[in-house]
Amino acid sequence: MTNPAARPAQEREIPFYRPVGNECEIFQKAFELKLPLLLKGPTGCGKTRFVTHMAARLGLPLQTVACHDDLAAADLTGRYLLKGGETVWTDGPLTTAVRHGGVCYLDEVVEARKDVTVVLHPLTDDRRILPLERTGETLEAPGDFMLVISYNPGYQNILKSLKPSTRQRFLALSFDYPPLDVETEVVGRETGLEDGKARLIVRLARRLRSLKDYDLEEGASTRLVIYCGNLMAAGVPITEAIEAALIEPLSDDEDVKAGLREAVLALVD
Repeated sequence: MTNPAARPAQEREIPFYRPVGNECEIFQKAFELKLPLLLKGPTGCGKTRFVTHMAARLGLPLQTVACHDDLAAADLTGRYLLKGGETVWTDGPLTTAVRHGGVCYLDEVVEARKDVTVVLHPLTDDRRILPLERTGETLEAPGDFMLVISYNPGYQNILKSLKPSTRQRFLALSFDYPPLDVETEVVGRETGLEDGKARLIVRLARRLRSLKDYDLEEGASTRLVIYCGNLMAAGVPITEAIEAALIEPLSDDEDVKAGLREAVLALVD
């Protein structure tokens, strides 16, 4: 079977991603040098789309894991399951990527249980191995394996942060919401909105992100701006689209929501 990486990039289906800096070049060099990569940045700023884009661009399979409080090392490595009356070992996404090659992406890794980072450590130094105690195997990562993790430093607390001993095993890239022109281009590309309307809702989102007097855990993400644009492109009036995509998702407090409406709707007229 033909290796997808051998096909020209234009013949492969590559999800759209608009670079802001040299992040694509750093990702590719990290892959070539067999180095793990850490992505830092707020929710919805494009980290997952970036990884999806780069995996497709390099012709690599992608295993994506959305980490959560109950995610344990066994969810990544695998476990014995009962199938047809027999107990059969089933690889987890991390083991699959190590065994067969490709990118394993752990999104919001700080949300996972502490034993997850212990499993990752042997893969992030010059050994590049994955010990599987349950099967007695020690897998060596192939040349086309890459480990990528992400987290949101602005949302972490003292109980959920990466230890320096873990952070310093990775190359790292910082992400943020794109500049106005870039975010407008992205929203227009993803929604089909004309430039003027796309620029307007990006300006609204940037206004929400700049507010300091409201108890918001995070500002409006690029993802929410795209959702707002999709609603508008589908014929939803702009005020209703803003309410559903840029106001309601940010807070449950009625006073806060009223303040957000006042802050942005004046810009719509």
